[in-house]
Amino acid sequence: MPDPLYSALAARLRDVLTDRLSTEAKLRSRSEEADAGIRALEAQIRGSERRLRDLTGDAASSLTEIASELRRVEILRPELIELTSLQTELDRRARELRTEWLLRQTRSARPSP
Repeated sequence: MPDPLYSALAARLRDVLTDRLSTEAKLRSRSEEADAGIRALEAQIRGSERRLRDLTGDAASSLTEIASELRRVEILRPELIELTSLQTELDRRARELRTEWLLRQTRSARPSP
């Protein structure tokens, strides 16, 4: 079952992406939130992978423990992929808005002929 925390974060990121009136600052702020979520998920996955290595190296480990860690990684990876994809789109949109703003500034600063 997906983590409600990451599901809520992904929903907030999707909301700001669908809002065509989102500002560059809002997009960048949400990108920072995505980055924090991504780092947390990566740490959790690394922890589970480390635990799996320990469990598979220990003959006394139960198959139930191994299966539990595998399920955890299987749940976390799609969440990581989704947040990474959303962050990429947020960054793209923020750059797009910054470029449009810079172009407008350049055009308005040109002397009239």
